[in-house]
This record gives sequence, structure tokens and C-alpha cells, in this order.
Amino acid sequence: MSLDLKAYVVDVPDFPKPGIVFKDITPVIQSAEAFNFVIDELAAWAGPKKPGLIAGIESRGFLFAAGLARALRLGLTVIRKKGKLPRASISVLAPNEYAVESFEMHVDSFPAGERVLIIDDLIATGSSSISAIGLVERLKGEVAGFGAVVELSSLGGVASIRKSHPEVDVRTLVRF
Repeated sequence: MSLDLKAYVVDVPDFPKPGIVFKDITPVIQSAEAFNFVIDELAAWAGPKKPGLIAGIESRGFLFAAGLARALRLGLTVIRKKGKLPRASISVLAPNEYAVESFEMHVDSFPAGERVLIIDDLIATGSSSISAIGLVERLKGEVAGFGAVVELSSLGGVASIRKSHPEVDVRTLVRF
């Protein structure tokens, strides 16, 4: 089945600050057809990679990561913004198009050598994605792939990820 996901992504001008056109994926998750299409497409790509765990990036990435983990019958771990995790964690700088933040993961998120597939909602410049990959690697995980629903191709994020981590397969479902 094919579905025009672009029809479900709404442009919100000047959010979160003037000059930014925010890609709102809320309609994707509100539509059973669109949401299930996304999860099915990600599962078809991810399954053969044999991940042992799915990692979702805060916050909208959690939505798709949880659906994918359920579809593949896997566990889920989270990559959160600094200060949100209650137990021992490690952090990495995670610059994005709006600010420089930090991502964290619990130090016991997965055992060393685990194949972790990272999911986010959107790839813009790729900086947050590269930071998330680095975080999984610092915990001695093997990154099985990086998937996202939306790619803002004009910002070159996928190319940046591939340059920084050529061993990581990157998959997006719709490009703007």
C-alpha cells in the first residue's frame, strides 16, 4: 500500500520562533491509516536488521519508536533531554536547529553489544541524530539503523549523518 504522507504533515509558520516553518506530524498520529502505514513501513525496513531494542528520541520520536517496538515485539529505551532521567545516566551535547541541548540515556539502557535501532520523528540538520548515535555507541551498543518519518532534505541532515556514521543505514519515509 502507498500513502501520501505529505498530505498529513502541516506547516506551521514562525514556530517555535520567527522564520522557522515547523512540520507538525500530529495529523499523522491522529490518522489510524497514516500512523499504521508509518509503523508498517518502518517495521518492514527495521525487521531484517535484527535489532534487539528500539530507542526513541524525545519527544515525538517516542510515538513512532513505541509503535515500532510493539510491531517488532521488542523493548523500548528512551533518549531524553538532560535532567529528565531519574537514575544514573550519561549525556552528550545535542545541538539542533533551535538550540544546543544535551541528550541522556540511563547507563543500563541495554547490555553492551546490543543492536539498537534509533527512531525519531524528523531529521533536519542531522546534529541531534548524530548525537543520539554517539550516545548509543558510548554505551557500547551497535546502531542497527536510524529511522525517521520526515526528512527536511534542504538542511542536509541525512547526508551529515552518513558522513559522520557511514556504517549506519538511515531511512526516512517522506522528504520535504
